[in-house]
Amino acid sequence: MPDVYRALGDPTRRRILSMLKQGSKTQKEIVEAFDISQPAIKKHLTILLEEKIISERLNGKYRIYSLNPNSLQIAYQDMLQYIGELLDNQLISLKNYVERGEIQDEQD
Repeated sequence: MPDVYRALGDPTRRRILSMLKQGSKTQKEIVEAFDISQPAIKKHLTILLEEKIISERLNGKYRIYSLNPNSLQIAYQDMLQYIGELLDNQLISLKNYVERGEIQDEQD
């Protein structure tokens, strides 16, 4: 399962994903869109690759990067479930407080 928080936790990585939303890009095209070094961009691409949010293919001497929609969909569903569980726990605590004046102790 991809760590969507790691992948999206940096504004540069979010900007790379926005670029790839428009279509596949070469590493050179991605680097040219930023005011940071090629090695820095490569580190961001590596994180996105490790989390399987993007994919990479070689075309001659060029590396082509694309979004991995299946992985993004799984990450999105997992994030929704996690947030839903957090909200459910908060609502249970509120319900107990209102009904009995009790607040559940946080166990996590």
